[in-house]
Amino acid sequence: MIAQISRQLPRIATLAAALVLAGCSLAPTYKVPETATVPAFKEAEAAQAEGAQWKTATPAEGQHRGEWWKIFGDAELDRLMAAAGESNQDLAIAAARLKQARAFTGATEADLYPQLSVGLDPTRSQPSAASQGLPDGTRVPPQTVLKARAFASYELDLFGRVASSVNAARAEGEAAEDLYRSVQLALQADVAQAYFALRTLDSERDLLNATIRLRQDALTLLKKRYDAGETTDLDPARAEAELGTARADLAGIERRRANQEHALAVLTGVPPAAFSLPARPFDAAPVAVPAGLPSELLERRPDIAAAERQMAAANARIGVAKAAFFPRITLTGLFGFESADLSNLFKWSSRTWMLGPLIGSSIAQTVFDGGRNSANLAGARAAHEEAVASYRQTVLVAFREVEDSLADVRWLSQQAGALDSALGGARRAARISRSRYDAGAVDYLTVIDADRTVLQSQREANQVAGLRAAATVSLVRRLGGGWGPLPASVAAAPVPAAEGAAATVAR
Repeated sequence: MIAQISRQLPRIATLAAALVLAGCSLAPTYKVPETATVPAFKEAEAAQAEGAQWKTATPAEGQHRGEWWKIFGDAELDRLMAAAGESNQDLAIAAARLKQARAFTGATEADLYPQLSVGLDPTRSQPSAASQGLPDGTRVPPQTVLKARAFASYELDLFGRVASSVNAARAEGEAAEDLYRSVQLALQADVAQAYFALRTLDSERDLLNATIRLRQDALTLLKKRYDAGETTDLDPARAEAELGTARADLAGIERRRANQEHALAVLTGVPPAAFSLPARPFDAAPVAVPAGLPSELLERRPDIAAAERQMAAANARIGVAKAAFFPRITLTGLFGFESADLSNLFKWSSRTWMLGPLIGSSIAQTVFDGGRNSANLAGARAAHEEAVASYRQTVLVAFREVEDSLADVRWLSQQAGALDSALGGARRAARISRSRYDAGAVDYLTVIDADRTVLQSQREANQVAGLRAAATVSLVRRLGGGWGPLPASVAAAPVPAAEGAAATVAR
């Protein structure tokens, strides 16, 4: 017995060494590359210099990142967001892709474990006399062999092919989750902006309806004055033209509102014919959102996080490409029973087995491949360079988008203040022109011009109010809001059993 153990020691030592070395990776050490950044956003500093209420973001402000739209305090918007989160099909597509990525990660991680299989293999054959070493023409009876076997195989990951493949799959799975969050954030922003655009149109519709009523009354009054000989037919004609213009503008608003309502229907996952939103004038108060620091975008923006994970996956694939230059060693083991008679198949005397790092092992090494492996390695390195450049470009675009949104919020605020002043002056001018017309000091064209200026100022002020709300939504989106917990239907997606012992994709 001791002699047998001694003869097996080299094999046992070889197996132990192989298992110790398994999992070494040839991938380069991963490091997130440096990106261009600045201490603060330029537009935020300009706003602070002008006295705007901007302040540095703090962790406490993260409470709105999951349901950031609630800062507007609009119950109807809350309902639309819930409906979109449950029924939007673009979000469902992103969720399905996330589940696919998780399943692919589980399938890749299965290579970390031995593969086990069992089978029953009955065969009946008629060997030739020559194959048995007998003279030609010798009768050889048919042979029946029944086999019941369990087969195991395991690839020794000496050069990190499996480990690098798993790292790449896990990074891609994490990127898929970040992409899901990016789609989710974009959907939330689209719903909010479409909703505020619709409410802005509701305000314009109310404004035009009030204008139409006033112009109808004015036209009626002018016709009476014309019939009484107090004025010429020019004044009623001008009033009728202004009334027609207001009605045409109202028809345009109704068309745009219908389109906006249809867009909201699709965003919330229902047919436009089954969706209706009662009219309500825009009444959202301006909301100040702190911009924080530029470096925080690297942690908060889901698209930046996805680009970083894709970069990590590309780095791991370099290791996979390098491992292709080295042998792949697969250990195999077999145990089962073979017999020509079913009654003797499972007797201990019918057993058969094969085990060991040499016996039953598979060593594959490419000797010449025409440069295939070298080309694959060069391609993997180039793909990593592409991922690095894409990551840096994503960061630069993110900084630009935040600066744009900060500029929008800042200048729209100033525009709103200027329009308030202009509207006050236009209303005073309208009152003066009306009183002077009644006194016979000016003609009706002066009244029409003054009223037209009031209407134009009111419409511009209304539009700027809607644009300010949309700019606030855009700023929240570009700052990386909406990073709340995953929906239960996505977070609870089934994960393959092979993934159980591995690191989870969700972070």
